[in-house]
Amino acid sequence: MKKNEVLSFILTIVAALLIALFVRNFLFNIAIVNGESMHPTLNEGDKLICLSYRKFTEIHPGEIVVIDAPNDNRSYIKRVIAKGGDTIEFRDGEVIVNGEILEENYTSTDYTDYENQDTYTLKENEYFVMGDNRLPGMSVDSRYFGPIDKKRIKSVAYYRFLPLKDRTKL
Repeated sequence: MKKNEVLSFILTIVAALLIALFVRNFLFNIAIVNGESMHPTLNEGDKLICLSYRKFTEIHPGEIVVIDAPNDNRSYIKRVIAKGGDTIEFRDGEVIVNGEILEENYTSTDYTDYENQDTYTLKENEYFVMGDNRLPGMSVDSRYFGPIDKKRIKSVAYYRFLPLKDRTKL
């Protein structure tokens, strides 16, 4: 009888782990903001509910995403600025998408710092992501590592649940 109990216990643990992995990778996960790159929208230590299944759907400019950073082994939380087929450029501190100045009421400053005056035309399944904190040196994003492929998007931020006083849908 003991052998069956041990086997049952092991199978229960394995099943629980498989369910947890499924939920995390295909339904939702929790992300914790680390750093000030998304200030003033998000702050250090904010906790977010992120929808993992959204990585399989169309992601729109303006949405906040969790990505696998292309330059190290961390995850970054950034805002999608442009998607496949869009052309993005930087001129006189402005972000210009498809020839029009991007209206960004969520940024930390009216001026977007950019060293090169490059123009990007994004390929299908490419995204240009940036942090909301546009002060110099405050966000490592597509201005530095270039556009990202959709496969780098882990989830889409949906709701900030902590701190309680700042709960909001994103």
